[in-house]
Amino acid sequence: MQAMESIIHKYDHKRISLVEAGVTRHRSIFNGLKALAEDQPNSKLSKPEVVIIHDAVRPFVEEDVLFKVVTAAKEHGAAGAIRPLVSTVISPSADGCLDYSLDRARHRASEMPQAFLFDVIYEAYRQCSDHDLEFGTECLQLALKYSHTKAKLVEGSPDLWKVTYKRDLYAAESIIKEKISQEICVVMHTKEEKEHVGHLLEQVLKNELNHVKVTSKALCHAGSDFQQIILEQCYNFVCVNVMTPDFQESKKLLSMLEGSNLSILYPVVVVLVHFFDFKLVPLSQKMESLMWIKEFAKEVKKRNILLCGLLMNYSQDEQKLQESLREGAIIIAALVKERNSGLVGQLLIA
Repeated sequence: MQAMESIIHKYDHKRISLVEAGVTRHRSIFNGLKALAEDQPNSKLSKPEVVIIHDAVRPFVEEDVLFKVVTAAKEHGAAGAIRPLVSTVISPSADGCLDYSLDRARHRASEMPQAFLFDVIYEAYRQCSDHDLEFGTECLQLALKYSHTKAKLVEGSPDLWKVTYKRDLYAAESIIKEKISQEICVVMHTKEEKEHVGHLLEQVLKNELNHVKVTSKALCHAGSDFQQIILEQCYNFVCVNVMTPDFQESKKLLSMLEGSNLSILYPVVVVLVHFFDFKLVPLSQKMESLMWIKEFAKEVKKRNILLCGLLMNYSQDEQKLQESLREGAIIIAALVKERNSGLVGQLLIA
């Protein structure tokens, strides 16, 4: 309970009530239902019309699936998400040989979430046996057995698979990275002309990353625009600085991100891009002047912001500039997709 309370506090969740778990799945669910029932002593919560039962090991449930099962439960009394079987189910005999197999086309895998009219599922749990509470696994079956309610089966999404084994955590991490890497905001310090190199970088990113939404904002007009971007949950920012050594505006962006709480749940990637002409300024000199990024990145990492620097050649040669832009876009794409905390504070060169 203490661990759950700390999670609620950390992520600033609202309207959450905690209930002690039971020793089995069904006893835990029953405890939750009793907390919502008005006939229980010291009841503090109001009884809902519909209750949804879900499990934490299916973390990628979409709102659309929740809506479908709730709508079906209102009409039929009970509803649950299902998915096609990907393997044939067989029954072994006592000696370890094949007894019989099921026709995969006629059967489905029962998934979560499941939804019920509250009175239907609560009455089912009140009537079910100790054996059901100890060894049962299927809530829909309890509603059928004790409340005589046939559940409507709703086709679920492919992302309802369970995080069961340690290797599944890597798959889950990959899905999260893919989800939060779908948008990049290119930040300019002023409202520049369209031929400005920052807009050129934006265009190259759009060409190279055709599956990613690339937008741009001028930092001088950031206020309400950035609040909207944060509300839309963009987790990737490319902050462009051209020639000048002043990074106060970039630090302003980072300060806004720190204060937004955007990075509480997922890491935010910020790539600080600095354009300069390699011929006019020695690379070693420029890298030395930007070493402050390393220490600054350590500080913002505490807030789950992954900051690194990218040096790009602002060459007067059109071909060299385009080459640098393409290489920069590839590096930015990798930083956004991989979200590797080991690269925090590093100065990369395109």
